[in-house]
Amino acid sequence: MKKINLVLLFITLVCSFFTIIGELDRGIVIILKDSSIILTATLPFIVNKFFKGKLNDGIIFVWLIFIFLAHYMGVTLEFYNKWEGFDKVVHTFSGVLTAYAGMLFLPKGGKTWFNILFIIAFSCLCAFAWETFEFVCNLLVGGDAQRVAETGVTDTMLDMIVAFIGSILFSIGYYVRRKN
Repeated sequence: MKKINLVLLFITLVCSFFTIIGELDRGIVIILKDSSIILTATLPFIVNKFFKGKLNDGIIFVWLIFIFLAHYMGVTLEFYNKWEGFDKVVHTFSGVLTAYAGMLFLPKGGKTWFNILFIIAFSCLCAFAWETFEFVCNLLVGGDAQRVAETGVTDTMLDMIVAFIGSILFSIGYYVRRKN
């Protein structure tokens, strides 16, 4: 799994590098936006360096896939604007990612149904926190990342609902694995 994670990191960084090179004439804001993927993709490795390997390879794998989808494809390649359903796919995957992260907080041997409720609640809290973060950023710096002008609260609610669905899908897998 470590080798797969390094390959995913390499692919993400190479794709980002070529994107940055191709957009040098578009201005500093675009370059900074595209360069920020370097920090987000390497973040788990930085955390592991400073906290002596607290993140396991599974969470790093899911993180790298998420960053590639959400940051590189969604923001840098502008898939959020080019493909209407892309945002919902990414938010569903974020539900799976945060459910997996929530599972890591559980003590060994806990009751299955409590664990499932915790996993889903943790994932929903993360979705709520993200949407709140987007809302506050919109208030502070302008913009409309939540597409309020276009959809009212529909986009935000659908983002949270599909993250919830992602956490349920993860929880089903968790349940099956615990029972076997």
